[in-house]
Amino acid sequence: MGRPIGTKNIMRTPEEKEKLVLEYLDSKVGYRKFAESNDIYPSTFTKWIKLYRERGIEGLKSKTGKNGTGKGNFKRTEIEQLKEALLKKEIELMRLKKGYVVKGVGAKKEYASISDVNIK
Repeated sequence: MGRPIGTKNIMRTPEEKEKLVLEYLDSKVGYRKFAESNDIYPSTFTKWIKLYRERGIEGLKSKTGKNGTGKGNFKRTEIEQLKEALLKKEIELMRLKKGYVVKGVGAKKEYASISDVNIK
C-alpha cells in the first residue's frame, strides 16, 4: 500500500493526529482498517497510538520541522551564529598549532601535515 507516485505526503498537526487516535480508541474497528480508511500507513498509525499513550499530544509533535517544532524552522540569533563562527576558528587554530591543515570538502576532506612547509 504505497502512496501513488506524484502525490504529496499529508502532514497532519498534532491536534489532527490526536483526534484520529481518540476516534480510533472510541471505535470498535481494527487499527489497520481505520488507518487505511483515513489514508494513513498502519505502521505509522500504531506509532501515533503508542506515542499518544506514552506522552499525550506532546508525543505526536513532528520532529522533522514541518510544523515548526524541529530543526527545519530553527532560526539562530546573531549571537549564536557568531559563537559558531568563533568555535570554527578555534578548531582551525588548534589544527594549525598541531601542524595539520584541512584540504577538500565533505567526504573528500583530508588532513595534511604542514610541518614540511614551515621548515626553511
